[in-house]
Parts: sequence; structure tokens; C-alpha cells
Amino acid sequence: MNAGQSASFRRLFDEVGPVDAVGIEERVAKYTTRSIKKSAKLWGLKTAVTMVDLTTLEGKDTPGKVASLCQKALHPSDDSTVPPVAAVCVYPAMVRHARRALGPGAKVRIASVATAFPSGQTALVTRLAEVRRAVADGADEIDMVINRGAFLAGEFAEVQDEIAAVVAACGAATLKVILEVSELETYDKIRAASFLAMSVIRPGDFIKTSTGKTTLNATLGNNQVMLEAIRDFYLDTGTAIAMKPAGGIRTAKQALQFLIAVKETLGDAWLNNKRYRFGASSLLNDLLRQIEKERTGAYQAPYYFSEAAESY
Repeated sequence: MNAGQSASFRRLFDEVGPVDAVGIEERVAKYTTRSIKKSAKLWGLKTAVTMVDLTTLEGKDTPGKVASLCQKALHPSDDSTVPPVAAVCVYPAMVRHARRALGPGAKVRIASVATAFPSGQTALVTRLAEVRRAVADGADEIDMVINRGAFLAGEFAEVQDEIAAVVAACGAATLKVILEVSELETYDKIRAASFLAMSVIRPGDFIKTSTGKTTLNATLGNNQVMLEAIRDFYLDTGTAIAMKPAGGIRTAKQALQFLIAVKETLGDAWLNNKRYRFGASSLLNDLLRQIEKERTGAYQAPYYFSEAAESY
């Protein structure tokens, strides 16, 4: 990092405030010691189901696979008390097939990764065209990746201008801004990137940890840094921004720990799928197993529930 980049980051860190990394790690360690029992646990498990973005992002995706995913999203379990998930997430080329499979008025939303996911390494005009096409084909939500190269170079105005252009291209669709935390390297940079994004997106839009395509994805630590950024931004501006940890959350136990973090940092107003999501489709079956355990006292084998697509 050259002197100009260092100065840019120092100014930004001074503006948004630094992160106490030791304090973050101590706080999230306490979340793993919480015990949730009986009705509260069942409520947490079913709430987590409603927050899942059920995802398939593979080169071998087909209309049939997407249709199957949509049915799983609408009816995760034979237990009628288990609610639908929040959304299905697919590549832009698959949006129209998801729209056809879900039909009009579906409770499950359609999300699409765009802006040259996961790298973001194409011209802005191409990235914006991809967003507009996905929305035109029926996407309710767009998951974009920020320009990490520009951010790490200290070109913060460029990062914000590109996010603002995607906001405009989304129209009425909800936007989720992926920071790709593993490439930002430090908690201070994750907090700074969160504020840059929140300053140009709309109330109800999301900031999101990861694409799920790197070695480090969502952790309780980086989730906490972003939750606290959302809290501080809300206290400063009154604007409520939503949050999505993505990748690496595979068990119901982990999901409950993330929900504890939300409740203790942001409060009950964020404990719904309009303000919090899990980008972790492989989580769904473990949630269903734990719900069945709470209902019957017995675990089902993992293969009892149909397989969901891989997480991202």
C-alpha cells in the first residue's frame, strides 16, 4: 500500500471509527456458550428456515434443477408447520426458469447474483446490463459484488459510484452488496466497506459478507463487525440496513449463534427475513433435522430430506 492509499484509509477509519478486534472476538465467543431450550429453540430453528436463500450456482444448472430447487424452497418439509425459505438464488440465465417454476404471487423471492459474480472483473456497463436483464426476467433481488480492487487501492468514490449505478439498475428490486470479507483482510476494512456501501444503498437493502467462493466466508467475527456497523449507521441516520452472512454456515447450532448475535446487537426488529438472511443452502437440511428432533424426539438420517444445492 503506497502513502496515498494509506492516507485514504486513515481518513476513512477516522471517519467511521476503528474496530476493537480483541473485543469482537471476546464478544462472539460468548455467543457460542448460550443455551436455547424447547419452544425458544424451535422458534429459532423455524425462523432460520425463513431466512435461508436456497441456492444453486453451478455451470451445470438446468431449468429442471432450478424447478426442483423452487419446490424445495416452497415446501422444505412434509411438516406443514415448517415455513418456506426466503428466496431461491440463481445465475441470471436461470431467473426466468425460477419465475416460471414459482409462478405469480409466490411467497419465495427470486434472487440473482450479478455484476460478474464472484470476481466483478468486467466493465461496469456489462455488469449493469446483467443486472437489468435479471430484473427484467423476474428477479426480486440482486446480489452484487463490490470492486475490491478499487476499494483496496483507496478509490472509495469509484466503489460508491459503482454501487449507486447498480442501485439505479435494480429499480424496485432489493440489492445485496457483497463485500467479500476475506479479500478485505482486516476488521477495520470490513467496517469501512460496510459504511461505504450503506451510505449509497436504500433502506431495506443488504450488506453481505461473502460470495462463498473464497477460502474464508461468514464467521461470527466478521458478522459481528458488520452488525455493529449497521447498528451505528442506524443510530446516526435512522436508516435500517439488512444483513446477510454467506458461506460456511452449515449447522443449525451455528445458525442459532448468528441469531443470538443479531438479537443482542440489533434487537428483535432484525429477526426476520426482510432484515437478515443466511446465504447457506446446505444449512437447510440440518435445520429440518433439528426441527424434527424437537417435534418427535428422534433424529432423522441426513438423506431423509432431499438435498439442497451447495451454499454460497
